[in-house]
Amino acid sequence: MSFKVLFIGHAPDADKSIHRSIIDTGLYKLYSVIVRNQDEAIEVSKEIHEKENIDAVILCPGFTHIEVAEIYHNLDGEVSVNVARGDGPSSRISKLARERSYTK
Repeated sequence: MSFKVLFIGHAPDADKSIHRSIIDTGLYKLYSVIVRNQDEAIEVSKEIHEKENIDAVILCPGFTHIEVAEIYHNLDGEVSVNVARGDGPSSRISKLARERSYTK
């Protein structure tokens, strides 16, 4: 049995049905999906958990504490929900990069 993880990232131009992948080593299975917004993040996390019984969700740094909690509660507290954040300077760098990339 493999450890199953879902990574979810945000991008305003994402199409959740296209922008997804799976990496499977046999012992570790990583699903990744890029979504447009929080509603899609909840939808995707529930969908993949129901189909694949994932063990953990890793969220990109753009998710807020409230959004993290919403995903956790929508998975009935059965899945570990984590955020890929760094220290203070790293978080600022990531925030500026997202703003630069997503602002048109």
